[in-house]
Amino acid sequence: QVQLVESGGGLVQPGGSLRLSCAASGSIFSINAMGWYRQAPGKQRELVASITSGSSTNYADSVKGRFTISRDNAKNTVYLQMNSLKPEDTAVYYCNANLWRLWGGASEMYWGQGTQVTVSS
Repeated sequence: QVQLVESGGGLVQPGGSLRLSCAASGSIFSINAMGWYRQAPGKQRELVASITSGSSTNYADSVKGRFTISRDNAKNTVYLQMNSLKPEDTAVYYCNANLWRLWGGASEMYWGQGTQVTVSS
């Protein structure tokens, strides 16, 4: 099995910071790209940030300058440092990975279960 497990969510006041972590485990051969998505109540899931195997990053306009995505390839882990948090950032954050399984063929997409981030006074 391949599993992505997120951690680091919680309740924080506006202007505060959180660091999300996502560790991929299981029968993984190699991970291509990893990213973070979020889904707020009544909204569709949207891309927050992504990072490729070559460390190229991409951010949603709404989080540029505030969030930083990084990864540790040796540990199959991706992080999302979130600073200057706003109430609009409140959502369930989902980790995503495009990876090759051991004994697999084409790369496949995997999702974590999500971690709640709430920004409120």
